[in-house]
Amino acid sequence: MTAVDILVVGAHPDDAEVGMGGLIHKMVQDGYAVGILDLTEGELASRGSPKERAEEAQASAKVLGVVRRETAKIKDGRVANTWEQQRKVVPLLRSFKPKILIAPMSNDRHPDHEAAHELVRDANYMAGLAQMDPDAQREPHRAMRRFFYRVYGDPTPPQLIMDISDHMDAKLEALGQYKSQFFNPEYEGFPTYVSSPEFWGFVRTRAAYWGHRIGVAYGEPLYMTHPLGIDKLPTLEMIG
Repeated sequence: MTAVDILVVGAHPDDAEVGMGGLIHKMVQDGYAVGILDLTEGELASRGSPKERAEEAQASAKVLGVVRRETAKIKDGRVANTWEQQRKVVPLLRSFKPKILIAPMSNDRHPDHEAAHELVRDANYMAGLAQMDPDAQREPHRAMRRFFYRVYGDPTPPQLIMDISDHMDAKLEALGQYKSQFFNPEYEGFPTYVSSPEFWGFVRTRAAYWGHRIGVAYGEPLYMTHPLGIDKLPTLEMIG
């Protein structure tokens, strides 16, 4: 299976694009192999079926240039940092073999996002243990560089902001592939905040806000739970 330089994990299809769509496209354009892992199929969503979501997710991945997208098929609404769910995620992390792992941050509005933070964090650690499923024929692998993102808002200041000014259009195009989920007057479904024009506007406004904080048009915030070592001041060369 295709290994990647960067793996972005989302609790649901479209989480990665809402939080990191611009960064994904930018890294792909810079020549890095990027993958997406969806923990669930989003089957509890008020709009769209799992089949629709899967098709939309693959169409979105194509827009962004993602080399591989998988789902752990954990039950939507039941994401939890348990041994059983770690054993679903560990083989996928070992298969992707990411150098950099980007996962949901804690303190997000959706309970699955909060749980995904702890689940992916611990599964990444367990994936590096040789005695974790030694008969699974997957070599141990642990991503040593980890960053985190939030899907809905940013209650705490980020440590990093990625300039996505040249990639905002691609982010919106990728999100636009989720015709069942986001603002789409042609889709007849249960109305939700995410499907409203207000949320669609929020996506651009949020990116504009973080871009303004670093003096560019659009940005995406990244969070860290450990210090980042650097050998130059300043440096943006976090991928080596």
